[in-house]
Amino acid sequence: MFAIRQYEFGPAENLRFEEVPDPEPTTGQVRVTVAAAGVHLVDTTIRKGGFGPVDFPMTPGREVAGVVTALGDDVEPEWLGRRVVAHLGQANGGYSELAVANVSALHALPDDVSFEAAVAMIGTGRTVVAVLDAAKLTKDDVVLVTSAAGGMGALFVQEARNVGARVVGLASGEKLDYVMDNGADAAIDYTRPDWADGIKDMTVVLDAVGGEVGARALKTLGPGGRQIIYGWASGAMTPISTEALFANSLTATVALGPGLMRRGLRALEDESMAGLASGRFVPLINPPFALKDAAKAHEALESRATVGKVVLKP
Repeated sequence: MFAIRQYEFGPAENLRFEEVPDPEPTTGQVRVTVAAAGVHLVDTTIRKGGFGPVDFPMTPGREVAGVVTALGDDVEPEWLGRRVVAHLGQANGGYSELAVANVSALHALPDDVSFEAAVAMIGTGRTVVAVLDAAKLTKDDVVLVTSAAGGMGALFVQEARNVGARVVGLASGEKLDYVMDNGADAAIDYTRPDWADGIKDMTVVLDAVGGEVGARALKTLGPGGRQIIYGWASGAMTPISTEALFANSLTATVALGPGLMRRGLRALEDESMAGLASGRFVPLINPPFALKDAAKAHEALESRATVGKVVLKP
């Protein structure tokens, strides 16, 4: 089979397209012929060495969807031939034509759910559910979504409209059109230095960017508003002081880390996949990259040149 291999930490060009032996499932595992593999910003951090040591050479990739084509011992035969999606864990072989997954990680897919949509929801979607648990959006909210054209941001815009809230999305350039088409009441170019002027009385900020954008977003909150932090794509966390919170009776909540684990990852995945099947969540998917172009996919994601979820196609 062909897979992406990485031999040392570093830039995207370290991702190499190579022929390697087919993986074999062991006890409690299956082999999946990969139809779509998810690319996440976390993958770029792992590639650069930001999440601790890994064993080299490695094949990155944590999210795959495809068809089960081989079974290990102690796996029910009914899994053979099933359409599935799975989160593989940290840097665990997803950028490949064939991947091994624990049977406990599998979610069976209905025939009318595409592999691209499934892989867009298995990891990203479970985080979306956890953030929404923390945000507790209602029809009375006015929501500011940072990175509103990203894989998660697009889903937050949808959910805000689902519950009847008003929603303002931050994006840049042509991505503003995607935000409006996705149902936002307004789309604002956050690259403008005056983007926050005139925005006030937000009740919820969903903050994935951090840094200066997150700090300005905090100032748009009205009394009793709440800022839900689930990332810092700018490279810096949102600076928040207790004085700023106290001045307007604000709250700030981090929805990642231990908070993500409160319900358990499987429960979050189950709700995410059920939302996909029911139409509650409709993931925005960037035009897929070929597997051999994984380095280009990383570069595009890091330069914010993508819209929605980034997917590789073997």
